[in-house]
Amino acid sequence: MQTLTGIVPGAVGVSKRFSDNTEMPGTLTMTPIACTSTPLLALEADLIIVPWFEQEDPSAVPGLDAATGGDIARALASKEFSGRLFEHLLTTVAGTNGRARRLLVAGAGSSSEYRTELARQIAAAAGIAARSRRAGRVAFALRDRGEPLDMAQAVAEGLTLSEFNVGAYKTDETPPPAAPTWTIVLPERSADAVAQVRAGIDRGRLLAECSNLARVLANEPGNTLTPREFAQRAAALAGESGVGVDILDEARIAQLNMGLLLGVARGSSEPPRVIVFDYTPSQGQYPPTAPVLGLVGKGITFDSGGISIKPADGMERMKDDMAGGAAVACAMRAISILKAPIRVVGVVPATENMPGGRAIKPGDILKSAAGKTVEVINTDAEGRLILGDGLWYAQQLGATHLVDVATLTGACVVALGKSTSGLFGTPPEWVEHVRRVANRAGDRVWPMPTFDDYREQLKSEIADFTNTGGRPAGSITAALFLKEFTGGRPWVHLDIAGTAWAEEARPYLPKGPSGVGVRTLAELAFTSTEWNFRT
Repeated sequence: MQTLTGIVPGAVGVSKRFSDNTEMPGTLTMTPIACTSTPLLALEADLIIVPWFEQEDPSAVPGLDAATGGDIARALASKEFSGRLFEHLLTTVAGTNGRARRLLVAGAGSSSEYRTELARQIAAAAGIAARSRRAGRVAFALRDRGEPLDMAQAVAEGLTLSEFNVGAYKTDETPPPAAPTWTIVLPERSADAVAQVRAGIDRGRLLAECSNLARVLANEPGNTLTPREFAQRAAALAGESGVGVDILDEARIAQLNMGLLLGVARGSSEPPRVIVFDYTPSQGQYPPTAPVLGLVGKGITFDSGGISIKPADGMERMKDDMAGGAAVACAMRAISILKAPIRVVGVVPATENMPGGRAIKPGDILKSAAGKTVEVINTDAEGRLILGDGLWYAQQLGATHLVDVATLTGACVVALGKSTSGLFGTPPEWVEHVRRVANRAGDRVWPMPTFDDYREQLKSEIADFTNTGGRPAGSITAALFLKEFTGGRPWVHLDIAGTAWAEEARPYLPKGPSGVGVRTLAELAFTSTEWNFRT
């Protein structure tokens, strides 16, 4: 695998710029999150955040109520604050020995339900609240619940996710304040225990930073993030971490006979690209018989629907149709920095889907790189076309286990709404493994069926199959289309059409791109010892 010209592994700042050398809006500068077991009220901080559970009395955190002059007890007694999920109580620290200025008591709901997913969300919501109050030094108290390392990683992820700025292009508003310096405060622990938790915090910080970088990419408008620009930025993000990167231009794509990708690209004046990533562990750490994880992401930088054009209402959102590709690129960055124990390859086919004079038409037949022919029924079912060629190419690079991620179908949104991604694949053991990893990572998924009889909806009279099976079971037939290009390998398809973009703000997630998939894809690379089923 050749490294892209101009991208030097370890180079600093490459990912932070456009090709015209101007600054990329929203780019983050990651600083470490501190970790301490210093008593809360002895901390030097502008704001202390303490999760508070329902039914707790004012003495639940010793000395805290007294330090606030009894404000916590008064708020609990008056029901101004009860510990309900995402409820906040802001008060001052009045104790004579206290060094912190203010206290944010964050409702954490039922203590019995407080797990990593809730800890991540509570930390993100409290982090957003802390930033809105322009706190410069913020400490988050880790309550004595759950496994400390896992909970600390989740909290670090939540605090980092709160740093994303969706309004990077606004010029008429005061820019949001810089992210605070974060400190996670542990219950009293030994120095060795603090060092162990420190590793989880660093991991969470990196994984969430990579999620935020994917959000930056997905938030870019289509006029700046063309396929070529997307390829340059994605290559830079992964390449500076040491990942091998190769960008295939239209000539090399044609040499590989990727007819599905080339067909979709025909309607645009912007040429397509395929971004190829290759991470291999250090020599001697990677046996030849080890599995190879193949990650494939949809990279449609703008989707008009092509000849089967979309309604105008909401079409502006189609700038995020490359969120799956962004997830792959940023997961590859995390995989390399964290030094995964197995080889991982990534493939992101990138193009626009436009209704130009040369655009594919309903009724056209395209031939894939795998040799299969596809009758195009609807040109707005383009994501599965480019993923078909991408899945084939991942296998040519040696992938033994496949995961693709894509904003693929509105049908999945109808089925699962906007808080859960669709999970499809085979064999069941591989699907279940990815489900467990995704849910641990905070990317909630739900398994969907892939019964063979659904494939009848893709039957074509003149080609191997059609590119859409119609409205019934639309997300399932889309997944079965992709299955045709997996070569019988263990494969999972993540449909993130409903989860890649938050259309309504939540306490822990502002309106805009979510960065879904990054943490799941990255964590999969560290679980190969659990792949204990036949391939």
